[in-house]
Amino acid sequence: MNSGAEPAIATKSKPRISILLATWFGLGRVPVAPGTWGSAAGSLLSVLINYLIFLKEAPALRIERDINFWTVGALPGIGEMLIAIVIAIIGVIVSTRAARYAQNKDPQWIVIDEVSGQLLTYCLFFWVLPLNWKSWLLGFILFRLFDIWKPFPARQLERLPGGWGIMADDWMAGVYAAILLRVALHFRMI
Repeated sequence: MNSGAEPAIATKSKPRISILLATWFGLGRVPVAPGTWGSAAGSLLSVLINYLIFLKEAPALRIERDINFWTVGALPGIGEMLIAIVIAIIGVIVSTRAARYAQNKDPQWIVIDEVSGQLLTYCLFFWVLPLNWKSWLLGFILFRLFDIWKPFPARQLERLPGGWGIMADDWMAGVYAAILLRVALHFRMI
Protein backbone atom coordinates (compact mmCIF):
# COMPACT_ATOMS: atom_id res chain seq x y z
CA MET A 1 0.00 0.00 0.00
CA ASN A 2 1.11 3.46 -0.82
CA SER A 3 0.90 5.75 2.17
CA GLY A 4 1.54 8.88 0.11
CA ALA A 5 5.31 8.86 0.75
CA GLU A 6 7.63 9.47 -2.16
CA PRO A 7 8.97 6.28 -3.65
CA ALA A 8 12.64 5.57 -2.99
CA ILE A 9 14.76 6.74 -5.90
CA ALA A 10 16.99 4.01 -7.23
CA THR A 11 20.58 5.19 -7.02
CA LYS A 12 22.85 4.42 -9.91
CA SER A 13 25.81 2.28 -9.09
CA LYS A 14 29.19 3.91 -9.37
CA PRO A 15 30.78 3.23 -12.79
CA ARG A 16 34.11 2.18 -11.26
CA ILE A 17 35.84 1.02 -14.45
CA SER A 18 34.75 4.14 -16.33
CA ILE A 19 36.02 6.37 -13.53
CA LEU A 20 39.29 4.42 -13.34
CA LEU A 21 39.90 4.91 -17.07
CA ALA A 22 38.56 8.49 -17.17
CA THR A 23 41.00 9.44 -14.40
CA TRP A 24 43.72 7.52 -16.24
CA PHE A 25 44.16 5.04 -13.42
CA GLY A 26 43.70 7.65 -10.69
CA LEU A 27 46.07 10.29 -12.09
CA GLY A 28 43.17 12.73 -12.47
CA ARG A 29 42.77 12.71 -8.69
CA VAL A 30 46.12 14.47 -8.21
CA PRO A 31 45.08 17.66 -6.40
CA VAL A 32 47.30 20.05 -8.39
CA ALA A 33 47.03 20.45 -12.20
CA PRO A 34 45.40 17.12 -13.08
CA GLY A 35 45.22 18.08 -16.77
CA THR A 36 48.96 18.65 -16.89
CA TRP A 37 49.53 15.26 -15.30
CA GLY A 38 47.20 13.69 -17.87
CA SER A 39 49.21 15.33 -20.66
CA ALA A 40 52.43 14.08 -19.10
CA ALA A 41 50.95 10.58 -19.11
CA GLY A 42 50.14 10.95 -22.83
CA SER A 43 53.72 12.05 -23.50
CA LEU A 44 55.11 9.15 -21.52
CA LEU A 45 52.83 6.75 -23.39
CA SER A 46 54.15 8.12 -26.70
CA VAL A 47 57.75 7.66 -25.58
CA LEU A 48 56.95 4.12 -24.45
CA ILE A 49 55.21 3.20 -27.72
CA ASN A 50 58.10 4.52 -29.78
CA TYR A 51 60.70 2.85 -27.59
CA LEU A 52 58.95 -0.52 -27.76
CA ILE A 53 58.49 -0.32 -31.52
CA PHE A 54 62.13 0.58 -32.11
CA LEU A 55 63.35 -2.01 -29.62
CA LYS A 56 61.34 -4.71 -31.35
CA GLU A 57 61.79 -3.67 -34.98
CA ALA A 58 65.32 -2.30 -35.05
CA PRO A 59 67.29 -2.64 -31.79
CA ALA A 60 70.43 -0.95 -33.13
CA LEU A 61 68.55 1.94 -34.76
CA ARG A 62 69.86 5.41 -34.01
CA ILE A 63 67.26 8.15 -34.21
CA GLU A 64 68.39 10.80 -36.67
CA ARG A 65 66.78 13.12 -39.21
CA ASP A 66 67.94 11.23 -42.28
CA ILE A 67 66.67 7.74 -41.42
CA ASN A 68 64.24 6.15 -43.86
CA PHE A 69 60.58 7.24 -43.49
CA TRP A 70 59.31 3.65 -43.19
CA THR A 71 61.73 2.86 -40.39
CA VAL A 72 61.32 5.95 -38.24
CA GLY A 73 58.11 7.59 -39.33
CA ALA A 74 55.59 4.94 -40.26
CA LEU A 75 56.13 2.27 -37.60
CA PRO A 76 55.68 4.53 -34.56
CA GLY A 77 53.07 6.57 -36.43
CA ILE A 78 50.93 3.53 -37.16
CA GLY A 79 51.37 2.13 -33.66
CA GLU A 80 50.55 5.41 -32.00
CA MET A 81 47.63 6.12 -34.31
CA LEU A 82 46.01 2.76 -33.53
CA ILE A 83 46.49 3.26 -29.79
CA ALA A 84 45.27 6.87 -30.06
CA ILE A 85 42.10 5.73 -31.86
CA VAL A 86 41.40 3.08 -29.22
CA ILE A 87 41.97 5.56 -26.38
CA ALA A 88 39.76 8.14 -28.14
CA ILE A 89 36.87 5.69 -28.51
CA ILE A 90 37.22 4.45 -24.94
CA GLY A 91 37.58 8.07 -23.78
CA VAL A 92 34.24 9.14 -25.25
CA ILE A 93 32.47 6.22 -23.60
CA VAL A 94 34.06 6.39 -20.14
CA SER A 95 34.05 10.18 -19.87
CA THR A 96 30.36 10.22 -20.73
CA ARG A 97 29.63 7.72 -17.96
CA ALA A 98 31.94 9.39 -15.42
CA ALA A 99 30.57 12.89 -16.09
CA ARG A 100 27.00 11.64 -15.91
CA TYR A 101 27.73 9.97 -12.57
CA ALA A 102 29.44 13.14 -11.25
CA GLN A 103 26.54 15.24 -12.57
CA ASN A 104 29.11 17.60 -14.04
CA LYS A 105 29.54 18.35 -17.77
CA ASP A 106 33.36 18.12 -17.65
CA PRO A 107 34.85 17.25 -14.26
CA GLN A 108 38.47 18.32 -13.80
CA TRP A 109 39.45 14.83 -12.70
CA ILE A 110 38.64 13.34 -16.10
CA VAL A 111 42.06 13.35 -17.79
CA ILE A 112 41.71 10.68 -20.47
CA ASP A 113 40.97 13.59 -22.82
CA GLU A 114 44.43 15.06 -22.15
CA VAL A 115 46.05 11.66 -22.64
CA SER A 116 44.22 11.25 -25.95
CA GLY A 117 44.92 14.78 -27.21
CA GLN A 118 48.58 14.66 -26.25
CA LEU A 119 49.01 11.31 -27.97
CA LEU A 120 47.32 12.73 -31.07
CA THR A 121 49.87 15.58 -31.10
CA TYR A 122 52.69 13.08 -31.37
CA CYS A 123 51.11 10.66 -33.82
CA LEU A 124 50.31 13.43 -36.27
CA PHE A 125 53.79 14.89 -35.89
CA PHE A 126 55.99 11.80 -35.80
CA TRP A 127 54.67 10.29 -39.02
CA VAL A 128 57.67 11.64 -40.90
CA LEU A 129 59.61 13.69 -38.41
CA PRO A 130 62.46 13.15 -35.95
CA LEU A 131 62.05 11.61 -32.55
CA ASN A 132 64.00 13.54 -29.96
CA TRP A 133 63.54 15.02 -26.54
CA LYS A 134 62.98 18.52 -27.99
CA SER A 135 60.07 17.24 -30.11
CA TRP A 136 58.40 15.62 -27.11
CA LEU A 137 58.96 18.61 -24.82
CA LEU A 138 57.76 21.17 -27.36
CA GLY A 139 54.77 18.96 -28.21
CA PHE A 140 53.87 18.79 -24.51
CA ILE A 141 54.15 22.56 -24.04
CA LEU A 142 52.22 23.39 -27.22
CA PHE A 143 49.45 20.93 -26.39
CA ARG A 144 49.03 22.37 -22.88
CA LEU A 145 48.89 25.92 -24.27
CA PHE A 146 46.24 25.04 -26.84
CA ASP A 147 44.30 22.95 -24.32
CA ILE A 148 44.13 25.89 -21.92
CA TRP A 149 43.63 28.62 -24.55
CA LYS A 150 41.06 26.66 -26.62
CA PRO A 151 41.23 28.62 -29.90
CA PHE A 152 38.47 28.21 -32.47
CA PRO A 153 36.92 25.67 -32.86
CA ALA A 154 38.11 23.99 -29.63
CA ARG A 155 35.83 25.98 -27.31
CA GLN A 156 32.86 25.28 -29.58
CA LEU A 157 33.69 21.56 -29.62
CA GLU A 158 33.39 21.55 -25.82
CA ARG A 159 29.66 22.11 -26.29
CA LEU A 160 29.18 18.72 -27.94
CA PRO A 161 27.13 16.34 -25.79
CA GLY A 162 28.68 14.03 -23.20
CA GLY A 163 32.08 12.52 -23.77
CA TRP A 164 32.29 14.00 -27.26
CA GLY A 165 32.55 17.49 -25.79
CA ILE A 166 35.01 16.38 -23.14
CA MET A 167 37.31 14.74 -25.70
CA ALA A 168 36.95 16.83 -28.89
CA ASP A 169 38.46 20.08 -27.63
CA ASP A 170 41.60 18.17 -26.64
CA TRP A 171 41.78 16.52 -30.05
CA MET A 172 41.69 19.98 -31.61
CA ALA A 173 44.47 21.14 -29.26
CA GLY A 174 46.47 18.09 -30.40
CA VAL A 175 45.99 19.00 -34.05
CA TYR A 176 47.10 22.61 -33.43
CA ALA A 177 50.14 21.45 -31.46
CA ALA A 178 51.14 19.01 -34.25
CA ILE A 179 50.87 21.79 -36.85
CA LEU A 180 53.14 24.07 -34.83
CA LEU A 181 55.60 21.21 -34.29
CA ARG A 182 55.84 20.87 -38.06
CA VAL A 183 56.43 24.63 -38.35
CA ALA A 184 59.16 24.39 -35.70
CA LEU A 185 60.78 21.57 -37.66
CA HIS A 186 60.58 23.58 -40.88
CA PHE A 187 62.54 26.40 -39.23
CA ARG A 188 64.96 23.85 -37.70
CA MET A 189 63.99 24.72 -34.14
CA ILE A 190 63.82 21.06 -33.18
